[in-house]
Amino acid sequence: MGLFDKIKNEFIDIIEWNDETNDTIVWKFPRYQNEIKMNAKLTVRESQQAVFLNEGKLADVFEPGMHTLETQNMPILATLKGWKYGFDSPFKADVFFVSTKQFVDQRWGTKNAITIDDERFGMIELRAFGAFAFRVVDAGKFLKEISGTDTEFTTEEINGQLRSMIVTKFSNLIGSGKIPIDKVAANLEELSKTVHEKLSEEFDEYGLKITKFLLENVSMPDDIKKEIFEYSRLNRIDMQKLTQFKAANSIETAAANTGMGGMGVGMGVGMGMGNMVANSMSTAMNPAQGTAQNAGAPPPLPQAVSYFVAVNGQQTGPFTLEVLASMLQNGSLKRESMVWKNGMANWLQAGSVDELSSLFQNEPPPLPPM
Repeated sequence: MGLFDKIKNEFIDIIEWNDETNDTIVWKFPRYQNEIKMNAKLTVRESQQAVFLNEGKLADVFEPGMHTLETQNMPILATLKGWKYGFDSPFKADVFFVSTKQFVDQRWGTKNAITIDDERFGMIELRAFGAFAFRVVDAGKFLKEISGTDTEFTTEEINGQLRSMIVTKFSNLIGSGKIPIDKVAANLEELSKTVHEKLSEEFDEYGLKITKFLLENVSMPDDIKKEIFEYSRLNRIDMQKLTQFKAANSIETAAANTGMGGMGVGMGVGMGMGNMVANSMSTAMNPAQGTAQNAGAPPPLPQAVSYFVAVNGQQTGPFTLEVLASMLQNGSLKRESMVWKNGMANWLQAGSVDELSSLFQNEPPPLPPM
């Protein structure tokens, strides 16, 4: 700064800040060994506050508008300076402009995975990210608690602290178990609202207000996600109908493909596993069922009669009468097919079993020899 500039700016009579940035929160009005002239004009634009500091002590705060600086409208500074009788000489003070506009699209995310203990799926690692917006509502408190006497303070200098606060609150909420882990994706809006409310008090301690909080995504390992999807599907379908449908399709394929004789054994095991899964899932999803039965509830319905069928020399099944009817329609069950059920001494042809005779009533007899 040259000599001319020093003389020119010896007395300051206009104080203002034309903010052309998108991330500056605090800007200190510059002065080089100069003094503010009494009756100087202070212009505070919308979305700004001006804070005067005297020897490091917080003095007066000015809201948006045009202000003429005099002892009458600077009561705190007048007291600190000892101007008891309206002393009109120039004075020195630090002037900080604080932006009170919203700082939007501030990104946040978990640096490390959050480990939680879910009652059904065990230990799970989650990651989350989103955005938030905030603004300064108390310029004096923000200067005192955060920015201090920095000549310029940007959003990046405080975002690290704010992101840490957000991750902490989110981790506490998701770890509380109030929202089941398989319901998190469907409750992002509710989670966002809850975290927003919990963060309000933390932001207020800095003279800030969090105006928006968005939880955009919560991710988890693929194997856990697959397990949750399967659990969700099993909770919505009829397991018995599903296993019957799959069994009928498998038998049709095995009967039409003579090169796959081993298919029957695997399918028989699969059917047994399907029944086990259906029973275990029914109990898991209705834990009170067993208790109700012991407390005098009616007993379960009797199990449907089921038969094993020999296909390509391999044992398949067991199959209910409904499934056997489907097998008869697609040609994989015939009168001469060998069948067996619990209680029978030997394998018999299906057409000779009284219980199955009704299945063959509408079946035409074998063609006579040519």
